[in-house]
Amino acid sequence: MMRELRGTPGPIADRTPLAGRTPFVSRATELEWLDWAMDQSGRGGPAVVDITGEAGIGKSRLLTEFGVRARRRGVTVLFGRATEYERHSPFRPFADAFADLEPQALRGFEALADLAPVLRGAAEGPLRVPEGRDRFGLHRTMTEALRHLGGERLVVILEDLHWADPASLEMLDHLVRHPVSSPVLLVVSRRDRQAPTALAASLTRGLDTGAVLRIPLGPLDEQACVEELAGDLPSAWAAEIYAASEGNPLYFLALLQAHKGARPPQPVLVASPNPDVLGILEGIPAGLGALLLDELSPLGPLERRTVEAAAVLGDRTTADLLGALTGAPVTDIRSTLGELMRRDLLRPGPGGRGLTLRHPVIRALVHNSIEPWRREEYHRLAAAELTRIGAPVADRAHHLDQSVTGWDAEAADVLTEAAERTATTAPAASAHWLGAVLRILPNTPEHLARRRELMLSRARVLGVSGGLKESRDLLRQLIDMPGTQDDDAVRISAVALCSLMLRNLDEYREAEALLRRELARKPGPSRAQRVELGLELGTAAVFASRYGEVRAELAQTLEAARSLGDEIGEASALSLAAMGEAYAGDMAASRKFAALAAGLVDGLTDSDVARLCESLVRLGWTEAFQENFADTERHAERGLAVARRTGQLYMLSQLLLCKAYAHFSTCRITTAMELVDEAESVARAVGSSDLLGFTLALRSVILAQAYPQGDPRPLAVAENAASVAGNSHTWWGNAYKSLLAYAALSSGDPHRARDVMLEAGGKDLHRLQRSMRPNHLELLVTASLATGDTADAERWAELAHEEASRLGLAAKRAAGLRSLAQVAQRRGDVAAAARMYAEAARLNRRSGTTLREVQSLLFGAPLMKAVGEDARAHAMWRRGRRLAADGGAGMLLGVAERVRPKVFGAADGQPDASDPLSGLTSREREIADLVTEGLTSKEVATKLHLSPRTVEGYLGRIYRKTGVSSRAALASLVAGRSRR
Repeated sequence: MMRELRGTPGPIADRTPLAGRTPFVSRATELEWLDWAMDQSGRGGPAVVDITGEAGIGKSRLLTEFGVRARRRGVTVLFGRATEYERHSPFRPFADAFADLEPQALRGFEALADLAPVLRGAAEGPLRVPEGRDRFGLHRTMTEALRHLGGERLVVILEDLHWADPASLEMLDHLVRHPVSSPVLLVVSRRDRQAPTALAASLTRGLDTGAVLRIPLGPLDEQACVEELAGDLPSAWAAEIYAASEGNPLYFLALLQAHKGARPPQPVLVASPNPDVLGILEGIPAGLGALLLDELSPLGPLERRTVEAAAVLGDRTTADLLGALTGAPVTDIRSTLGELMRRDLLRPGPGGRGLTLRHPVIRALVHNSIEPWRREEYHRLAAAELTRIGAPVADRAHHLDQSVTGWDAEAADVLTEAAERTATTAPAASAHWLGAVLRILPNTPEHLARRRELMLSRARVLGVSGGLKESRDLLRQLIDMPGTQDDDAVRISAVALCSLMLRNLDEYREAEALLRRELARKPGPSRAQRVELGLELGTAAVFASRYGEVRAELAQTLEAARSLGDEIGEASALSLAAMGEAYAGDMAASRKFAALAAGLVDGLTDSDVARLCESLVRLGWTEAFQENFADTERHAERGLAVARRTGQLYMLSQLLLCKAYAHFSTCRITTAMELVDEAESVARAVGSSDLLGFTLALRSVILAQAYPQGDPRPLAVAENAASVAGNSHTWWGNAYKSLLAYAALSSGDPHRARDVMLEAGGKDLHRLQRSMRPNHLELLVTASLATGDTADAERWAELAHEEASRLGLAAKRAAGLRSLAQVAQRRGDVAAAARMYAEAARLNRRSGTTLREVQSLLFGAPLMKAVGEDARAHAMWRRGRRLAADGGAGMLLGVAERVRPKVFGAADGQPDASDPLSGLTSREREIADLVTEGLTSKEVATKLHLSPRTVEGYLGRIYRKTGVSSRAALASLVAGRSRR
């Protein structure tokens, strides 16, 4: 199978200018780094190599050389490129890379078959999307496909990602966050100045985690450049050309060509390229662009038209299409192509298919040099011919977008179809094409209805792709447009969607004002529409922490839905009321509403539930607050299926977080981390600061449980959350601040933990959700005792116990008992503290809050031993440690090892607690010894021929096994054992 994937050995070397024509100079070190990264792929090394540098610096030539070397070693190499003129065509560089696969490969693996129509386009019928039907499901399918292809070793090279479409950038971000667990190396190149912020940020985050290796390319070495590329010139002339080029090989070779073409030959001196000046092509000075285009001046009229048509067609260039664009017979075109290939202007395209200009720089320069009216005509003809041969709708849409300047109903239909097909997989491209239709649609009464529908569709995909403000502004225009009674449905949908955008932008007051204005409009919405608006109003109020203000209105909305027989509206109102009452602390009312909502939702079909995605978010979270985690997961799973299938990605992140919280609470730390990682990717795409802040804060708390106490990573993520999120006192804002307090406490900063929690909750934490308050008060008890403020700790403990008793929830009562136990232990009443920890563990076990049960067991076991109940203490410790190990709770495993001597000593068959190093493997012990010698992770990696990321992984395991949390503590352990 893998031999079939390699294809012909030629295309890579042919796709870069000057390959095989000029010596490869001054890049030996960079090439060695690439070889090293390839050797380390799948073995803990970087998953992505980021090649950066200005235009013409030699990125393509370096990757060409690397690709050829890799193929000689039997590695499968796929090569793709983003281009300036397809930046609104989704997944273009990945589609280009996968085009190098042999057709047999697509039949050999299901994930590849799923990817093929998405990456290559579909000629007939709706675009097939892999299972899940959202772009994030597509990311996972890509990971699965690469894992399969990387069985023997795979290199995927993607060039010019500064021109990549948003869908491709999201795909890359996923691959950086979730490296493929097989020998797969992804190598990307980009220009620093032109790289989108999202691309630069994604790759920079990868640097921090060790997933990305960055190789910046600077100027060529002067001596090597002059001696090997211009050895036949007088040294002074060659030096002057090098100085003028500033070591940029593209500029150097262009100036060298201009010099040799001059009669008589003479040095060609130009002003040093100014990177801040844009000429014909961004990054290429105008004078140098003229030099590069000078080789077109000897071409005849047909040759020139053929080159221009090839610049328009890009990788789809064929003799037949060139004939259609130039109007010349195909026989003449083929003769012309021979001449152009001899001049090295045209070369074989990707995988040997078709033709292409020899370099994207040349293509861009030629495309931009065509007179605008002729360029539009070329694109119009390309669209017509691609339609005739049944090309994918996205390819046709690209050319129509470049050529249509006035109203064209057929073109509008194609662009609209392309937008509909890409709405879930590439919403940014969908929004662009809908914008193109709106641009040419006449602003006349007969087109008003279509304009409104297109604006609503574009606002929806803008919101999904993260353009929240642009979506909000477009919806405001739509709402203010004149309309008739017949299009009230569009207006109501626009108002509801605008409220959603405002909520995601943390503008809750404005959302409520918009909804109340619409409800007060005369003659106003119908009764059914009032239900829709009433639900949105209630949602805005709940998430703005003002449920009490709309409780009566929500009750009216519920009654209206029931009177209309609207089960979906009724289920929505019930789930909203359940969440609101849980927030207010009336758990009996919350349980009643949740049970009614669950009964309705569970009885609906999947098609009906498609309209209840947000209700499933609310219901899942409410059930988590009620400590009903089995139903939380069940409803979150159903909601996730709906969100993926229908493209409601602004709900996808919330459902993932809901499920992650359930896994976290039930001590499934590893899977909780996987869920929150995906939620972060979606939250970043959505663009809501509150949602992203909460996601990062929850991630920091999960990390704190995954790593040993004192590990700096959880706090780093928490700091990121603080910098991203605002300072609002909404449900999201208060929730993420509370989570930040937990991260601060786990990092060893009780002062900050207390201050952050009080800032979020106010006096007695009255601003925080009542059903979660006992846990937050427990944190204040711990923080106050750590800072020596016993009086405050006693007050917080009593309040935690009172709040927990009022709620009647088992896990909250356990939190109150742990609070009292801490105070009792500080007072010296060990027996009382031991009993309270044991009872807390029983309550946690009953409620299914396994993580808290482990804490109760491990904190209580040493106290139980101290009061003489050895057997019970041993049982508590064993159960706590087993649950922590099963759930991947590294921090609690460290706690277990620290308290083991107090519970067992060296008796009862337990390992000797006096030597925590005895459980290390030989490799872990080797690394521990080197760290003790003072070596950094990078130095250890070099010495042992590992990657720094692998060394950090080993250190994490060493910390968990030994119960220490720093290099200094580890060194002390090793030194102490040596002395013994």
